[in-house]
Amino acid sequence: MTLTCLRLGLGACLVLSLGAPTPAGAQLRAQDAVQPAQTQPAESQATSPYSGGTLSFTDENDMWGGTDRYYTNGLKLDWTSAAGPGPAPVEWMGRQFDWLLGPGEFRWGLSLSQSIFTPEEIRRQVPDPTDRPYAGHLFGTFSMERSNERQRTVLELQLGVVGSASGGEFVQNRWHDVINKYHAEGWDYQLGDEVTFGALAERSWRVPLGEVAGLRTEAIPTGTLAAGTAYTYAGAGVNFRIGSALEADWGPVRIRPAISSSPLLRPQREFGWYVFGGVGGRAVARNLFLDGNTFRDSASVDKKWDVGEAQLGAAILWRGMRLAYTQVWQTKEFTNQRGGQSFGSLSLSVPF
Repeated sequence: MTLTCLRLGLGACLVLSLGAPTPAGAQLRAQDAVQPAQTQPAESQATSPYSGGTLSFTDENDMWGGTDRYYTNGLKLDWTSAAGPGPAPVEWMGRQFDWLLGPGEFRWGLSLSQSIFTPEEIRRQVPDPTDRPYAGHLFGTFSMERSNERQRTVLELQLGVVGSASGGEFVQNRWHDVINKYHAEGWDYQLGDEVTFGALAERSWRVPLGEVAGLRTEAIPTGTLAAGTAYTYAGAGVNFRIGSALEADWGPVRIRPAISSSPLLRPQREFGWYVFGGVGGRAVARNLFLDGNTFRDSASVDKKWDVGEAQLGAAILWRGMRLAYTQVWQTKEFTNQRGGQSFGSLSLSVPF
């Protein structure tokens, strides 16, 4: 496969410490030097009948961990373009971040997510002040990425809202009506309304590990930097995968913060599958949902600066679609938390 090589600036490598060499054998075309954001190789479309954009829906819920507390639910609707040039404003923005995104196929995407957080005891009308505050977060994301056989770099820009405008109380209690469960009673004490904004940069590398019983295996180490009013952290992790369709993506969609998250890129077969497991951690400088509102007094708890995470899951791919499930285990996020957190993440991706 022919890939376009773009020069990475030394300054970018020092900022992210995430540099990786350009794959051997890549060729630089004169027209690509003029328009570096247009990096779709002709072969990728020829080798895959499923090379369009992707629409994904993700649901994360601690019900699959046997609890109803802390990070209790997350929903995400995500659209990612096919590889190739986008609208003029997107192409222009992509060129501004050539120094960060590096070489590879260019994609861009939009997503809308909601995360809901509650204390452990949700039947108390006045929440325990030492427990996690009630909070909802509704946020949109604009993303750009470049990827090749060995490296993927993502830049996300996020804008959202915390408080009653996020719809956390409505979604949780209406869902409890559906499953005939009591309401969470303390939403009157949720974090106040506040606009959130932030940016995230992430780089992953694909490291082949050979074959086991005729199946490919690989490791995908990832480094992440996030800065904003909702989250500020540095993270690192690695996923290990084995299966028959590793070339189709870089792992399933997850709602951030997470070890990694990727759309379905280019499945090349009628049916495929893989299983995966990973570990990671992040050093947290800010977590609005524990630290409390940025510009007003609110409920808050003492957060832990170090958070670890492990995950285990599987994905099935069929006719350009992907169904994936991930079970996640996290260490404590705040001082008075009773044990860690476990939740499941279910995602469905379809060509669009």
